[in-house]
Amino acid sequence: MNRPPPLRTDGSNAFAHYSMRTRVPRIARDLLEKNRALGGRERDAVERLAVAIESGEPIPAPQPPAPDVQAWKEAHADHAGDRWLDGEWFHAELAFYRVLAEACRFWQTGRDPFEPIKEEELAGERPWRRLGQALAVRGDRERRVAELLDACLWGNRVDLSYTVAAAREHRHDDDLLVDDRQLAMPLLLQPACHAHVVADNAGVELAVDLALVDALLEGEGARVTVHLKSQPVFVSDATVRDVWSTLDRMAVQAGDVPALAARLRAAFDEGRLVLAPDPFWSGPRFLWQAPRYLAESLSTATVVVFKGDANYRRVVGDAPWPADAPFAEAASFVGRPLLCLRTMKSDSVLGLAHGLAERLDRTDPRWRVDGRCGLAQAWIPSRS
Repeated sequence: MNRPPPLRTDGSNAFAHYSMRTRVPRIARDLLEKNRALGGRERDAVERLAVAIESGEPIPAPQPPAPDVQAWKEAHADHAGDRWLDGEWFHAELAFYRVLAEACRFWQTGRDPFEPIKEEELAGERPWRRLGQALAVRGDRERRVAELLDACLWGNRVDLSYTVAAAREHRHDDDLLVDDRQLAMPLLLQPACHAHVVADNAGVELAVDLALVDALLEGEGARVTVHLKSQPVFVSDATVRDVWSTLDRMAVQAGDVPALAARLRAAFDEGRLVLAPDPFWSGPRFLWQAPRYLAESLSTATVVVFKGDANYRRVVGDAPWPADAPFAEAASFVGRPLLCLRTMKSDSVLGLAHGLAERLDRTDPRWRVDGRCGLAQAWIPSRS
């Protein structure tokens, strides 16, 4: 396969450069404002990191103590000489969160530096309003799963690292650029489906994702594995701790929500719901570079649902593919049926109708990066 090279932060891709030069240091400083519990040593380290990025310094080698040091050392060696503002964007962006975890001593304390931001979101009304809307859909299971997939897709707009997208509450019919839900539905509805869901954001998105998980578990013999981050990244990406915090909050909501939480806890106790944190999902490798044990885990899936923009980038290589190139060119290596649910917050995209990207470029130059447009994009092997 002749993959295009990944996007870089050197200005060859405007949004990648803007993200590293401006958005990422702002995330670091927003953290200092939101998390007053950080000590002076940690606060100084975070500010130094922000300045280093703005100055375009070299990306530093990973430091212990942490369980992912060896994997990061290997990745760092592959990007020797990369600087924050002159390197592969995917590697640089994930390296920022790795260095930020070091600065906040996450691996030594276990304290998520973004917890105050996540808790503020859970304490608000938005997650529970959106979850209530998702649960209000009535009808047979096929209709409910289809509508929950839709809710999960648009829930991806609420990314606390990117307020431009998170502020979008309404959608229009032409916001959905690809809709392959019906290709994946027969697999998701199989009574013994084993779905793997690669999660993205906590908050709104995780709440509706868990509603989808519950609906999938209605199948007799169905199982769901939810893949999660093992360290905080992208401000609001979901960890195991976020799952349990969300379930705790669900238990005190009104309506059908507490019963949803109880069913999910029961499924976990029975082993039908598995939570699978792994350092790979917060690391800088693309999916075809996944460690063997993780690839073997995904190979057991009836279907893999990849949530969000960063996971899409991990699948397709964060590269400037021709927008009308077949999605299979980038995704067929997975070998198992997959469904990507993503609102667009970066440039990489495939599988669009011929000419659609050019029309969007003329009418909305920021359609690739502002979270307005979405994809429900599937690849199903012919013999699955």
